[in-house]
Amino acid sequence: MSVKSWLHNERGEWYVIVQIVLLTIVMASPKWDAQRLETPIVIVGGILCVIGACFSLIGVAGLGKNLSPYPKPKEESELIERGVYSIVRHPIYCGLILFAFGWSFAWGSWSAFFFAVALFIFFDLKSRKEEVWLDKKFSTYQDYRHRVRKLIPFIY
Repeated sequence: MSVKSWLHNERGEWYVIVQIVLLTIVMASPKWDAQRLETPIVIVGGILCVIGACFSLIGVAGLGKNLSPYPKPKEESELIERGVYSIVRHPIYCGLILFAFGWSFAWGSWSAFFFAVALFIFFDLKSRKEEVWLDKKFSTYQDYRHRVRKLIPFIY
């Protein structure tokens, strides 16, 4: 990878940096007053964290040799439409979003919640750029895009 490529964001390098920063902010956000935090909120948050982590890990495993830290697909990659990719086009992003919201509930942090919303918006924007690259690379991507939701299974 050349410095020029990285500086010009040719593979989506800047998206990766922003993603790491937002996730770090979510995880490091200050906690609410623990005395006032309701147990059901903490439980829901924990469940969302587990579901989110599972979605991301299954998404990583499903990509196999196609996995890259960058949103631009590798030259030798193939379009994956099976497994978790049959219910959501970006399961890793979906999982990280669910985890961030779950963390904000479990940890009890308004700022974590705010940055989880920001992370959702960011992944929506990042996936748009990624899908431009995917559409150029794979002739069947438009059909896949019409059949499968982007970030939230069966919803969005």
